[in-house]
Amino acid sequence: MVSHFDVQEQPVTRSSRAQSVISRASSSSRRHRHTRSLHGGSTSSVQNEFPLFAYTGDVEVVLASRNGRKEQRYLLHRLILSQCSGWFEDDTKRDMQRAITAGPNLSQTYRNGSLSRTGERDSSSSDLGSLRSLEGQAQNSRLVYVLNWGQTGCDESPMLVQRHLQTGSLRDTAGPLPVSRSKPPTSSSSFFRSMSNYSALNVNDNQQAAPSDPEDHVLRDYDNLLRIFYNYAPSLNNISIADAYTECKALLQLAEVYDALAVVGPRIDHHLLRFGNRLFKQIAKYPPSYLKLGYLAQSKTIFAESFIHVVGQWPIHQPQLDRSIDIAVLDLIEDKYDMLNDLKSKVEGKLFRLTLTTSRGERVSPSNNFLDWLAMSLFRQWLAENTTPAPVSILKDSQSRTTAAGRPTSNGTTTGTLRHTSRNQISNTTFQRPGSSSGSATTRVFQLLASTNNESYLPHDELKRFLKTAPEGLYNRENLRRFERRMDEVKNLARDVVKPVTRNCLELDTGGEGLGYLTCTRVAEEDFPWQE
Repeated sequence: MVSHFDVQEQPVTRSSRAQSVISRASSSSRRHRHTRSLHGGSTSSVQNEFPLFAYTGDVEVVLASRNGRKEQRYLLHRLILSQCSGWFEDDTKRDMQRAITAGPNLSQTYRNGSLSRTGERDSSSSDLGSLRSLEGQAQNSRLVYVLNWGQTGCDESPMLVQRHLQTGSLRDTAGPLPVSRSKPPTSSSSFFRSMSNYSALNVNDNQQAAPSDPEDHVLRDYDNLLRIFYNYAPSLNNISIADAYTECKALLQLAEVYDALAVVGPRIDHHLLRFGNRLFKQIAKYPPSYLKLGYLAQSKTIFAESFIHVVGQWPIHQPQLDRSIDIAVLDLIEDKYDMLNDLKSKVEGKLFRLTLTTSRGERVSPSNNFLDWLAMSLFRQWLAENTTPAPVSILKDSQSRTTAAGRPTSNGTTTGTLRHTSRNQISNTTFQRPGSSSGSATTRVFQLLASTNNESYLPHDELKRFLKTAPEGLYNRENLRRFERRMDEVKNLARDVVKPVTRNCLELDTGGEGLGYLTCTRVAEEDFPWQE
C-alpha cells in the first residue's frame, strides 16, 4: 500500500503531517455513516465512505461471480460488521487479539518515534520507510472475505470465507491507495471509479435492470446486506409487489444465515409497508408465504395480517407451514383456532336461543302471540337450514328425492324453496371462494346476519309467501306489516349477537364484504413469537 502522503508537495514538518493524517482518519471514521455523496472528479482526498473506507477500513469483502465476470469490492470495518452480524462477530474473534496488540504498537510509534519530534529534522528516506512499513503491517492485518462457490449446490447460496493477504493465497485486490491530489488528472481511473460508486449508490431503483443470472441475484443480496449494515437503503423493487417479495425473502434468508435479522428485518418491514393496501391484498392471496416472511422480519403488521388469514382458513394452510416455520408459530395458530371455534359455538347457541317477548315480558308462544311465534320459528328454521348440511336421502325413487328436497312442514309449506333461495343469496355476497363446507357456510350466515340491510336474508317476498301459507284469515296487509316489523326486531337482535365473530381485525379494506372466513382473530402484543 502506498503512503497517504504526497511526497512531491512542498516540504512540511513530519510531525504536523503525521498528526494531520491521524486526525483526518479519525474524523472520517466518526462521520463515515453520514457522508454519502461523492462529487465526481473534484475529490481532494482518498475515498473514505461506503463502500470503500480507504483510511479506516480493516475488512475487505470481495463479491465475485463464479466465472469472475462480475466483481464488487468493499473495504469495511470489523466493528460495524460484528455489531450487525453474529456470524461476523464469531468469525473475527480469533483475529481480535492481534488487532488489539498491533494497535498500541502503531500509536506508540507515532508518539515516541521520529515523527513526533516537531521541527527537529527534515524528511528523510528512513522515516518514510518506517511509515510505509507500519502501513504495510496494517494492510497485512486486514481481513479479506471472498465468496466460496466451490461447495454450493443449485439452490444454495455461497458463503463468505476468510482469506489473509499475507498468506499469499489471495492477491491484494484492494491495491495501493491512490496518492492524494488537489486536482485529479483528466483520465484518472479513480475518477471513473468514484463516478461508478456514486451511480451504484444513488441510481433510481426503477431504472436498474433486474438481475437475470442467479449469480447476479446472489451478488445483489450480499450488496443489500452490506448496505443495510451501513444504514443505506437496500436496492429493492418498489413497483412490483411480487418481485419485491421475492427479493425481500432472499435477503431475509441471507440475513438469517449471518445472524443479522435484527438489523435487516426493520428495513424489509419499512420497504413492504410502503405498498399499502396492495401489500394487504397480496397477503390475502398468499397468507402462509407472508406469515413466514413476517416472522423472519419480525414485522408485527405483516405477521398479524397474514396470521389472521391463516387462522380463519385453518387447517387449509397447514401443509404449507408444518415443516417450514417455527413450532411456536404453529402452536399459536392452533390455540387461536381453538379459541375461534369456541367463540363460534357460543354465538351459534345464542342465535338459536333468541326469542321475542310480549308486552308483558313473556316469551312468545302459539298460545299468547301466534304471529310473533311464527316469526321466531321462521328465523330458526332459516338458521338451521343454512348452518347445517342437508340430510342425505336414503330413498331411491325420484318422487322420494323430490320430497326429501322439499320436506313438508306442519303447516303445509316446503322448506326447499327457502333453503335454495337463501343459499344463493349467501353465495352472492362473498367475493372469494370459501375455505370448507360447513365452517364456511356458518361464516357466510354470520356475515349475512351482521349486514345492516334487512333485505339481505328473509326479504319481503319470502315473508309474504310464508304468511300466505298460514291458516285462513291470518294473512292480510296489517298482519304482514306487523310480521315484517317483528322479523326486523329478530334481525337486530341477531346482528348484536354476531358482532364478536364478524368484526374485521385486518388492515385490508374489503369494501364491506366478507372474505368467506372469519377475520376476528386478535393478535396481542404478547402473542408475537419473538417477544421475550
